[in-house]
Amino acid sequence: MKRIIIAISFILGTAWAFGQDTHFSQTAEIPLLINPGATGAFDGWERVIVNHRNQWLGANTQFMTTNLAVDFNLLKSMTKPKAHLGLGLNFYNDIGGDAKFGTRNLALNVSGIVPFNKSHQLSAGVQIGFGQRSGDISKLYWGSQFNGQEFNSATPSGEIDQLNSFMYPEVGAGIYYRFSGGSSSFARNNNFGINAGFSMFHINKPKLQFRANSEERLDIKYVIHADMTMDFAGTDWGIDVNLAQFIQGPHYETLFGAMLKYRFSDGGKITTFKQDAYFGIGASYRVLDAFIAQMQFSMKGFRVGLSYDVTASKLRQFHKGGSIEVSLSYTNMAHALFKRRRAYK
Repeated sequence: MKRIIIAISFILGTAWAFGQDTHFSQTAEIPLLINPGATGAFDGWERVIVNHRNQWLGANTQFMTTNLAVDFNLLKSMTKPKAHLGLGLNFYNDIGGDAKFGTRNLALNVSGIVPFNKSHQLSAGVQIGFGQRSGDISKLYWGSQFNGQEFNSATPSGEIDQLNSFMYPEVGAGIYYRFSGGSSSFARNNNFGINAGFSMFHINKPKLQFRANSEERLDIKYVIHADMTMDFAGTDWGIDVNLAQFIQGPHYETLFGAMLKYRFSDGGKITTFKQDAYFGIGASYRVLDAFIAQMQFSMKGFRVGLSYDVTASKLRQFHKGGSIEVSLSYTNMAHALFKRRRAYK
């Protein structure tokens, strides 16, 4: 019976993987993965982010996704708004199921960032890269191989037992808007900020060549996302609210949530040499799929996030375990590593 559940889980997971990209619950921690326009569009100079997700903990098979992103800005002024460039590299590896169905993607992001003043900033970016997919269906058991008492792998399944491994080019693009306002002081801001964007991936609709003469193509993915950060004036408390909508062919994913944050150390918003330190706890909901508990800790440019998905869809009848996700990022705020390329003026 466990093998039947594994097969059903893989079929459902593979159907998802064929039609739609991998996903993370902490959408604010994957800026390069959801919008090329967000490349280099942050306070600071260099940024490194690592994400790891373990889907369906405790199941007899595993679904693992890891993402690594690095980005920085070029020609950015330290003291006044000035048009500059963003450059980034993003890699993710998604593999799961007994058949080890895998998707790997490596992409270069380039963006142009235009500050209108100290509060408003608009950027646009493009992504160029390649993807690779593979799988081994021969590792699966099928209902036709069950003789009433046990599975017999020597019994012909009647299914195609091989998938091609192949590579394909990737093209994406996006626009990204940032607003930063609030009542300023030398010590810090009573912060209020909004980030929002729209992006498209697989614009070239690459062909999926799992089998010979395949005519399947990867649907264009559309992403609409927004988040708001607000301090409660006169207190050490604040709140983050986020929303992300993904549309890819017949597949839709809607995710929204909020996080309450307590600030235990104030940052200097003028010099940026001292940064806010805070702890946050919150919850999100992926519509018709999962409830998500989240916590986050930030100090001295480092940010660690932890979330746990509780499955709320019909898949819960096959596996009641959840999914765990970890994010780790570092943003260099104090100075630029590439000093010769940046003018401090």
